[in-house]
Amino acid sequence: MSSSERKIADEIGKFVQPVKKGREMNNSGWIDGRIIVSNKRIILASNKGERKLPLEKIEDVGGRYDVNQKIAGVSDYVSLTLNGGNDIILLTSSEDTENLERSVFGAVLDHRYVLVKSPAVEGGVVQDTEWERSKLKTDEGELALALETGKLVSVELDDVSAFEATTRSVKGEKSGVLEVEHTSEEGSTVETHISSQKRIAEFVGSYVSRGLEETETAVELDETQRRVLVALYSGVSPFDIPDFLDKEVGDIEEIYERLIEAGVLEEVRVRREVDLTTRGRNMASEAMNE
Repeated sequence: MSSSERKIADEIGKFVQPVKKGREMNNSGWIDGRIIVSNKRIILASNKGERKLPLEKIEDVGGRYDVNQKIAGVSDYVSLTLNGGNDIILLTSSEDTENLERSVFGAVLDHRYVLVKSPAVEGGVVQDTEWERSKLKTDEGELALALETGKLVSVELDDVSAFEATTRSVKGEKSGVLEVEHTSEEGSTVETHISSQKRIAEFVGSYVSRGLEETETAVELDETQRRVLVALYSGVSPFDIPDFLDKEVGDIEEIYERLIEAGVLEEVRVRREVDLTTRGRNMASEAMNE
């Protein structure tokens, strides 16, 4: 490696290419080897030789792919898309594939400069916030944005409720903007707007969507459970829910248990003080609209 190249991850794992030059490789199988991630490329090394993938050739990270029976034995993998989707490579780590995926995102995004407006919207109200230059950092479970003014904006992936790519005026010029809706450290719903070159914006979108995929997982609720969510969303204390809904305390406790297991509520402390998660707020809002 050159003096400007920095190693980010070096793991034992497997890799396979199910799509090559637009053709499905039905007989392809996993190859044992070593996966090295640097700030310039990914190196796949095995007893068959080395393959070097420059980061600028990688167009997307993550997502599932319909694999053949020979590949299907491994369900936890990272997918890389190259050359307009004509090439797809899957990677899996022998130790921690989630950490490998984060390393790949970090190789592309870390220390990149973008323009950030945060909060651009808070509690549904547009804020008079200026665009600021910011450095990206992908930490475990979050996207950190270090603004040049010294402020640190943390976007927790589990708290991302929506994101949209759009076009807005950025410092007087039309530019692509990624609007990320998430929960602030103070607990309010905010939008953080990020403007950058198209490729970086797409990678940021892929990264923050990891949390959104969890949030959007369907949970079927009965009428009483929906009423509990709406009551909590409206500000009713969890201790007052039984009286508010004219239900037995034990019945409400059971509902809390089920919603905590589903990731809709989180337990604040014993005696069942609970609070809505991002997923719970989204579901409660939908229930109120209905």
